[in-house]
Amino acid sequence: MKRSLKATAASLAFAGLMGGVAHAADNPRVTMIIYTSPGVNFFDPLLKGADDAAKQLNVDLDIQYANNDQATENNIIQTAIANKVDGIAAIIWDDNAFNKSVCDATAAGIPVVAFNIDHSQGAKAGNCRLAFIGQDFPATGYLIAKRMIEAAHLKPGDLVFTPVEFPDAVYATKRHEGVQKALDEVGVKSEMIGTGGDLPQVLTKEVQYLIGHPEVKAVIGLGAQPMIEIVPAMKQAGVKVPVGGFDLSKEILQGIEDGDITATVDQQPYSQGYYAVVQLAQKIRYGLYPSDMNTGGNGMVDKTNYKFAATLAGQYR
Repeated sequence: MKRSLKATAASLAFAGLMGGVAHAADNPRVTMIIYTSPGVNFFDPLLKGADDAAKQLNVDLDIQYANNDQATENNIIQTAIANKVDGIAAIIWDDNAFNKSVCDATAAGIPVVAFNIDHSQGAKAGNCRLAFIGQDFPATGYLIAKRMIEAAHLKPGDLVFTPVEFPDAVYATKRHEGVQKALDEVGVKSEMIGTGGDLPQVLTKEVQYLIGHPEVKAVIGLGAQPMIEIVPAMKQAGVKVPVGGFDLSKEILQGIEDGDITATVDQQPYSQGYYAVVQLAQKIRYGLYPSDMNTGGNGMVDKTNYKFAATLAGQYR
């Protein structure tokens, strides 16, 4: 049910006192930027969350895709500024590439909320985003690594394969930081290999690595695409080792059901999309300052609880 949330004169005055930019428009315009190309299944729940919030709050939501290109994302932000949109939700997947554009937006009175991936130092290092809605990458990296140390009985000198789509992206480096912290405690090595985001390419790179490194004792996938392809990759390579990692999909949940995947950390992308839109709408209409939100927490999915998540995979999980 759509509801038109018209700001009253009192709320406008209050927003001004709070330093916010209040708009009386019935349909505030928000640009949301997905850093990949369209069709990446991981973002389906996130987009559903954003769309649900937009419908509930009568927000005019424009989804744009950066196609894994920094210049494209910056162009989208600059275009949104030129079009005088009311808010921007952006994935800050590089520490240096988007600082100027995000600060340009806020200087123009356009609030920016980061979601899914944030600057590794948050707003303290020169990025002007107002809040981040997403996972604590180092903490969850440490969490899944501790689980895999136990599951794989890892010991000093062992090697863990940590594939990830884009090894230079903030989520990759920070998740690996948390993983390696736990592995260092027991003297275990890891190797992070970039697979790209195209599933056939991911499969090929994982197969090649496993064949070339028969000493691997466990796999911790740092992203959804490597996790989706790791079970087929092990079968092709003739390898069977314990697997853990990040994110949910039907394939990952099937791997848990079949006993091929020990556990995965759910970062709850539906919440990332939903609350990015909600917080921007509240900022635009009422001057309410956005708040950081940890959507990852300790949301580990394994054999004990995967069935409920499986019923919602691709929609809310």
